[in-house]
Amino acid sequence: MATFRRWLLVAAEQREFEGILRRLGSFKKLEWPAQFACEAAGNGDGFVMVANGPGARLVEMALSKRIDVDGMISTGFCGALDPSLRVGDIARDLCSIDRVAVTAAEKRELRNATGAAAVDMESAAVAKIAAAWSVPFRAIRAVSDAAGEDMPLDFNLYRDAEGRFSRTRIALAAMKRPFTAVPALLRLDRNCRTAAESLGNFFADSRL
Repeated sequence: MATFRRWLLVAAEQREFEGILRRLGSFKKLEWPAQFACEAAGNGDGFVMVANGPGARLVEMALSKRIDVDGMISTGFCGALDPSLRVGDIARDLCSIDRVAVTAAEKRELRNATGAAAVDMESAAVAKIAAAWSVPFRAIRAVSDAAGEDMPLDFNLYRDAEGRFSRTRIALAAMKRPFTAVPALLRLDRNCRTAAESLGNFFADSRL
């Protein structure tokens, strides 16, 4: 008989959990020093999901207190570095940097320097905390932008003092380029929905 395990899933934004939550069904919100936290169960496992914004600093703030889990998973969206990866593909070989990889040229440089398949902003921090807690770590992310794609805007310009992205400032910047930035942002939003659904399917169909 399979053993029930409790996993801590860490992402940057609540929307990265949307596909998982749809597939798992009901969930309970948790009181947590983070922007979003909940607990759910499905496919024989339990999941605590925490999102507190992008980057290592916000991960460390959200996970400042240890909880009882059997393992930690860095999940959510990632940018492809491997040109063979497509939007929605699951990636597990990642490098982490504390900024958005904005251009295709930057992604190529990261690919050449690290050999990683994809890039994100939180996995290294989650792995470090998992090691400190002496629990297994995994990275399971879905591609939201392909290796050859530039981002619609340099999102790094619109982070606040804590490192979170300002949706208001991003919207205002996009309005200055309505014929290029706005359609590209809408396309990225669709890609993110595809990535979220892909993660939902993965976690619902796989026993970790």
